[in-house]
Amino acid sequence: MNISDTSYPIANPVVVLREELDDWALLYNPDTADAFGINPVGVALWRLIDGRRSMADLPAAISRQFRSAPVELADHLRAYLEQLVEAGLLSLSD
Repeated sequence: MNISDTSYPIANPVVVLREELDDWALLYNPDTADAFGINPVGVALWRLIDGRRSMADLPAAISRQFRSAPVELADHLRAYLEQLVEAGLLSLSD
């Protein structure tokens, strides 16, 4: 799967974000009973996924929240979002 810069990630509406201690969280899909642990960057990214921000918008938004973001941030986010799509937590709109 290739997520392009013009792709708009859309969160699966049944997925629940459950915040835990230290800004970590779980994404829970009640349809499949799958749960995924996500770190603080993943939580921030999940909150940005609203169907109005394109893949091209997300790295800058994350960089504003996490000053120590790596140069390869866009590639890391793309790979992470591909995993979320494969797990049924996200869909993409162009």
